[in-house]
Amino acid sequence: MAVIVPSILSADFTRLGAQVADVTAAGADRIQVDVMDGHFVPNISIGALGIKAVRQSTQLPIEAHLMITDPARYVDDFLRAGASLIIVHREVLEDPRPLLGYIRDRHALAGLAINPETPAEMLQPYLADADLFLVMTVHPGFGGQDLIPETLAKVRQVRGWLTERGLTRDVEVDGGIAADTAPQAQAAGANVFVAGSAVFGHADGPAAGLRHLRAALNNA
Repeated sequence: MAVIVPSILSADFTRLGAQVADVTAAGADRIQVDVMDGHFVPNISIGALGIKAVRQSTQLPIEAHLMITDPARYVDDFLRAGASLIIVHREVLEDPRPLLGYIRDRHALAGLAINPETPAEMLQPYLADADLFLVMTVHPGFGGQDLIPETLAKVRQVRGWLTERGLTRDVEVDGGIAADTAPQAQAAGANVFVAGSAVFGHADGPAAGLRHLRAALNNA
C-alpha cells in the first residue's frame, strides 16, 4: 500500500496544528518536517522545534528530512524532539554508514537521500544500511516545483537493486508529487510519496488534497 507523507513545508504555519490534525484524520501515514540550513540548500526552514510542534498535534510517525551540511551534529536534537525517521543526504557524508547505524541503534528509522543531479549509484553500496531511500524529484529547498521526469529512472534503478538483493526497503519520492505524477513514481518503484502543495494547497483543504492523492494512487 502506498505511504503518503504530507510535508509541512507547504502548510499554513498560522494554522499548523489544525492542518496536521486534518491530514492525520484524513489518513496520512506520517508527517514530514523539512529541515534546511541555507547552506546545503538555498533556503532556511525550521529545526527540532518543528518536530516538537508537530508532535503536539498528531501521534503519527514524524520524519525529519535533514537538508543540512552537518547532520551528525544535530541528529540527537531531532531524536529527542520525537522524530521517528531521520533522512540524511548522501552528498554531505563521505561514508553514511556510521550515522545511519547511530540512528538505527537509537530505535529510529534511517533514510538516505540523493538530489536530482546525484547518480543513483551513490546509494548502491548502502542498500542494506538504511531503512528508506529518498530520490529527490525536484531540486531541494523550495516547495511547489514540478517533478523532474528524469529522476524516475533513478527510482527504477534503486528499486531494481533492492529487488535483486531481496531487500525490503522503502523508496520515497519528494518533489512535485501530485495526483497526476504520483502514479508515475509508483510505476517506477516508489512506495512512499511526500506531498506538500498537493495536500496543503488543495482548493478544498488539506484533508481533501490527501484523499485526492490517495485515490489517484489506489486507482493507478
